[in-house]
Amino acid sequence: MNSFYDVQQLLKKFGLIVYFKDEQNTIAMMNEELKTLHETLLITNEEYIQARLILNQRKMGKL
Repeated sequence: MNSFYDVQQLLKKFGLIVYFKDEQNTIAMMNEELKTLHETLLITNEEYIQARLILNQRKMGKL
């Protein structure tokens, strides 16, 4: 997983498509969905950490 698109595709595998007009809201909701998937053991620790890193970089404007 290397990009924001990859995180979107990971969520899509679980039927989750997140989109808000404001990108910051989109990122916040994606983080919440990732947290839920991780807590329910549907994604690995590695997937969770990598996805959160990508979203945090996007939030900070680095991607």
